[in-house]
Amino acid sequence: MAVNIKRPNGTEDVLPKDIHKWHTVEKIARETAESFGFSEIRVPTFENTDLFLRSVGETTDVVQKEMYTVMAKETKFTLRPEGTAGTIRAMLQNGLLNEALPQRVFYILSCFRHERPQAGRLREFHQFGLEMAGSASPAADAEVISLAKTILDRLEVKNIELYINSIGCPTCRAKYHEALRSYFEARKDELCETCQDRLVKNPMRILDCKSPICQEIGKNAPVILDYLCEECGDHFEKLKKYLTNLGIDFKVNPKIVRGLDYYTKTVFEFVTTEIGAQGTVCGGGRYDGLIEQLGGQHTPALGFGMGIERLLLVMDKQNCPYLLPKKCDIYFATMGDAALEKAMELSRKLREFGYYAEYDLMGRGIKAQMKYANKIGAAFTVVLGDNELEEGKAKLKEMEKGEEKEILLNDKFVNNFDSVYFDKMMDTLEDDEVLGAFNKSVEVNE
Repeated sequence: MAVNIKRPNGTEDVLPKDIHKWHTVEKIARETAESFGFSEIRVPTFENTDLFLRSVGETTDVVQKEMYTVMAKETKFTLRPEGTAGTIRAMLQNGLLNEALPQRVFYILSCFRHERPQAGRLREFHQFGLEMAGSASPAADAEVISLAKTILDRLEVKNIELYINSIGCPTCRAKYHEALRSYFEARKDELCETCQDRLVKNPMRILDCKSPICQEIGKNAPVILDYLCEECGDHFEKLKKYLTNLGIDFKVNPKIVRGLDYYTKTVFEFVTTEIGAQGTVCGGGRYDGLIEQLGGQHTPALGFGMGIERLLLVMDKQNCPYLLPKKCDIYFATMGDAALEKAMELSRKLREFGYYAEYDLMGRGIKAQMKYANKIGAAFTVVLGDNELEEGKAKLKEMEKGEEKEILLNDKFVNNFDSVYFDKMMDTLEDDEVLGAFNKSVEVNE
């Protein structure tokens, strides 16, 4: 009996027909981060479980309900539920924080959380994220928020609102926790079991509970902004000033606490209403105590994570532009072994200069080969047979217009093809793309 194996629930396959969408987001995010001085870092998919217990927080939903943890020879490992903890661990372990500050790194990675799968919420999901370590200035907060906004703008995403808040430092949060405990104590029995436990350990987590009952109870809870110390209040006011100076619109939302315990002072979210309940496409903030908590010297830091799947949902809904998928530049239709060998030789030369070249590998007839060339969107085709090989020349056909041009099958083939290819690009591409085609032409002719 055939075995019907399907992908795990809460995961998705990214097929070749959609990969150009991912490439668009990754390319723009990477190039934007680099323009702000960030460099890429890559960290392991799993870490020692203690790392996430110490950083994310034992009272969070992530740690209590969502982590994928395995025991391997008496050591607990956890698939990363988010990118910050592992990245900070890598920065500490490899001495990056001993180098010039601020240190700026970005990453593109997969994360794993055991949640109820739905649109925009998967058990394996992907993030573009970044971390900046070393600066305590609210200007750094504005810089990171501006970077996220720049990515969204360059992707041409619309109807995204920025919400900001300050959740203070340990000093002012202690007074706020007292006020929250006093408020929630009166309705303690109505809280879910998890939040009853949070009431003792970390009452701010109640504000992040997904239970409709707890959300309703928390609507009139005290607001953290009323309890900020002078330093945290000044930091938040300067952040608002800097964002205004940068022309970045924002709204203050005192209910934002984020879902992870390491945050301090600034927290922020970019939110859309166009993909349902899971509308946060980017979230982050400052975590000035995390590096010290993980064994390093006190070093202020901040960052964000941008959900790629959620971002693509928004972009699809808004018909945002994507990079064009790569299509075949030239296809060789062959008749006989000698023609096949020539096609292999010419394709090798073209590929050395970055062209996408194909020839028949299925033993099809000429008619079927041309049908295949049309199906894969080949820009040009060349039919090779005994006559073409004997004469040393063939017809180069531009598929879109049906125009043909004689081309020599010699050492100058690549140069001759390049001139025809460049003429076609001049007719169809935008200025920056024409420049890229011109650069390729120069490289070939050199």
